[in-house]
Amino acid sequence: MRILVIEDDRLVADLMRQVLMDDGYAVDVAPAAEDGRKLALANPYDAIVLDLELPDRNGLSVLQDLRREGATTPIVVATAHDTTADIVRALDAGADDYLQKPFANEVLAARVRAAIRRGGARSMEKVQIGDLTLHRVNHEVQCHGKSVNLTARQYALLEFLAMRAGETVTRPVLLEHVWQLQFDPGSNVVDVHVAQLRKRLREAESTVDIRTVRGEGYAMEIG
Repeated sequence: MRILVIEDDRLVADLMRQVLMDDGYAVDVAPAAEDGRKLALANPYDAIVLDLELPDRNGLSVLQDLRREGATTPIVVATAHDTTADIVRALDAGADDYLQKPFANEVLAARVRAAIRRGGARSMEKVQIGDLTLHRVNHEVQCHGKSVNLTARQYALLEFLAMRAGETVTRPVLLEHVWQLQFDPGSNVVDVHVAQLRKRLREAESTVDIRTVRGEGYAMEIG
């Protein structure tokens, strides 16, 4: 699952990013309203955490724009404002939840999980790929009704490929989105994890395969 954080305070943004990564999400950060709006419309995020006080314009207008454009991604508004009027305005504009700063790390993670569970077109709590069932909230995988034991990184890799089944996904894209790393041509971390994931899927007798696309990357195929 991938989360977008729209927050201009770098310390707060870094904290949110780390908390959500520790909870198993990949995280993008936008430091301004317009950057966040463009990312939110261009990518299939599972949830957005949106600050209301942004340098270029108010986050409430971003929220309104996203809903006007048809974005149904769950949005958790995070701000220091705590008046009833502020809360009502955010919820009426289409926010799914409201998080007051300062917040406990556990509360941020729980609010995001709850927003994803409650819905939004992008939430897709349970995804079926061939004979695999991915439970995206608790990061569990089943094959023919039996649990497939995966590490957190193996699950993240499987989910990312599964959500793009049939497409070729390059190594740089996998490094950036699954490992939060820039491409290192000397690194074989992607290949090693793909090999391990293939082994786990074979052990589970799954017909889902991860095909190597020579010179490009990998593609998930459903047998």
